[in-house]
Amino acid sequence: MIKFIDPEHPFYRPLWIRLLIVVFCAVWTAVEFYGGQMMWGTIFLVVTAYAGAALLVFYRPKQPEEKAGTSDEGK
Repeated sequence: MIKFIDPEHPFYRPLWIRLLIVVFCAVWTAVEFYGGQMMWGTIFLVVTAYAGAALLVFYRPKQPEEKAGTSDEGK
């Protein structure tokens, strides 16, 4: 499955980066609606909703891997 945003990427781990992305999308949505561009405003509204859902609402950080030595205990 192709993801528009891969929330498991380490880039999205800090909360401030995720918030910045969602706020930027929301501001750009407002700019488009303010400029009278209903189609682009609607497109960016959907992008903002998707980014907010993927990066804030449903975001579950991947647990850090345990030390490399602990997974090879059986050898």
